[in-house]
Amino acid sequence: MANIFEVESSELVKLAAERLKGKINKPEYVNYVKSGADKERPPLDPDFFYLRTASILRQVYINGPVGVSRLRVRYGGRKEHSVHRRHAVKAGGSIIRDAFVALENLNYVKKTKRGRVITPAGKSFLDKLSNELSKK
Repeated sequence: MANIFEVESSELVKLAAERLKGKINKPEYVNYVKSGADKERPPLDPDFFYLRTASILRQVYINGPVGVSRLRVRYGGRKEHSVHRRHAVKAGGSIIRDAFVALENLNYVKKTKRGRVITPAGKSFLDKLSNELSKK
């Protein structure tokens, strides 16, 4: 049986996003806000929230207890300035927080004192998807 380390991460995230699409509701504001200070426009992909949620679930699986602050750094980027040097900035926290809430409602992630960790249901969800991808 394959696990998430044996399959391509981008394929796993895309497949997980498709499966999460029917289970979670996308917040209405996601279509209108930027995902971070380094971006110039809101995401153009209509499935952005589902992809980000699937990616967050994978990050929680890999990196153990993580919180919003750590994932803000992970999804952050470089802000371009016209006159002076570029600087690293964090991603927006509300999209990450809402993704965590959606995953907690599905019982894929639970909150602990040190951060959020993956539950056996979430681990099983990702392992089944990676097993399905490895058979293709």
